Amino acid sequence: NQELSKLAIFDGLTDIANRHYFDRYLAQEWLRGQREKFSLALILADIDYFKLYNDSQGHLQGDDCLKQVAQALAKAVSRPADLVARYGGEEFAIILPQTSANNALLLAEKIRFKIQALNIPHPNSLISNRISLSLGVTAIVPSSQSSEKQLILTADKALYQAKAEGRNRSILKPIT
Repeated sequence: NQELSKLAIFDGLTDIANRHYFDRYLAQEWLRGQREKFSLALILADIDYFKLYNDSQGHLQGDDCLKQVAQALAKAVSRPADLVARYGGEEFAIILPQTSANNALLLAEKIRFKIQALNIPHPNSLISNRISLSLGVTAIVPSSQSSEKQLILTADKALYQAKAEGRNRSILKPIT
């Protein structure tokens, strides 16, 4: 039973929360944020040119890279309520309850530098000779006029803006 419980929460490769648990946790924190009227921040992060990394380094090396990035992300957040999850493929999500947009952006930059400090070589990257991240950041005080979907979509738009502006950067986008 313990093994099944672990599989329901953790990503088998990276040993951080999986997408299913991310969805459940976001719903829970959304309701808590509505009730307590606190800001809920979300960071979406994507490894830059990961397909090129996998193609040139091989899938075993790609898996090792994902593990290292996941563990660096997990170490970058320090509060028990913060959640780092594998969102999909080479994309990660970080839920930050009781966190302002500006503080989430500061954390995103800290994370970006932590990933660069891993010094994982990426010879085929079009922007750097090592693994880097693009990050999209947003925050909102949850209400009945807003939605979790809106939070995710805005963070996703910020992530795509970070990629469009050259990657290896963090972009904060307000929810409109």
